[in-house]
Amino acid sequence: MIHAIAILLAMQLVGEGLARLTGLGIPGPVIGLVLLAVLAALSPKLRKLVEPVATTLLGHLSLLFVPAAVGLIQHLDVFASDFWPLIAALSVSTLLTLIVTALVFIGVERVLPPAEAAGKEQS
Repeated sequence: MIHAIAILLAMQLVGEGLARLTGLGIPGPVIGLVLLAVLAALSPKLRKLVEPVATTLLGHLSLLFVPAAVGLIQHLDVFASDFWPLIAALSVSTLLTLIVTALVFIGVERVLPPAEAAGKEQS
């Protein structure tokens, strides 16, 4: 278990280091997660080691939002003064996310064969 946690933290550290060195604008933990996913795909042994700890952490993911909620409460005055710009930004970004997700889904659907046809080909 300690080894798995050390691997998760090491991937986050490597990702953070790469983010700072390269200046890509991608958060370090995201880079670390992609690296971990690639390594786990290449090494089933690594996946088996990290999977139980990752599953446990995901089971308690809601606890990780508590610090963010406390930060929001501490800055209510900022939210009150910039309420409408924040609402506009959230609305536009949510709409753009939905549009991009739909376009990616349509693109993937065009590339992959339909489920019915794939099932008939395997028979």
